[in-house]
Amino acid sequence: METLQDAVKQDLEMTMVCHRPEGLDQLEAQTNFSKQELQILYRGFKNECPSGVVNEETFKHIYAQFFPHGDASMYAHYLFNAFDTTNNGSIKFKDFVMGLSILLRGTLREKLEWTFHLYDINRDGYINREEMTEIVRAIYDMMGKYTYPALKGDVPQQHVDAFFQKMDKNKDGVVTLEEFVIACQEDETMMRSMQLFENVM
Repeated sequence: METLQDAVKQDLEMTMVCHRPEGLDQLEAQTNFSKQELQILYRGFKNECPSGVVNEETFKHIYAQFFPHGDASMYAHYLFNAFDTTNNGSIKFKDFVMGLSILLRGTLREKLEWTFHLYDINRDGYINREEMTEIVRAIYDMMGKYTYPALKGDVPQQHVDAFFQKMDKNKDGVVTLEEFVIACQEDETMMRSMQLFENVM
């Protein structure tokens, strides 16, 4: 007799096949999650997004619930774009779980590459001062006045200026992936800050 667990598993695999031809086995091979963890993640994903895809508005709505004291919409926008690797305006379960796998269980290098991709808003392979300022401001906005009660308007800019000075080794006004990785690995304070940003995930 089929147990409830078997029924759920079978239903999950059928749905996965329907939405993602790769199926759970391939996702297990491509991520750092077990099949059981993928099933739990998928159940939660489908619960929030019955259609199997998340658009940006839904993503912002879900994300806002975690940061009631601030405005998470801009950070959620940038985060959504980082998860939307195909740049088609929606996140499928595979996109979500691949990103999550890196952020939660990836190597240090993989995490830094993902973070670099988040900061590289226009996806030209470099981070400029404006892009970094946009992300840092979005993080401050999201954390809200309860986190930074005495925050003045120029604090995010000072934060960015200090980072940029350390990262832009050849002083050409942009930060490459290698400059970003090296600077983060060399500087404990910067690494902690990057991990803070990653933790707001």
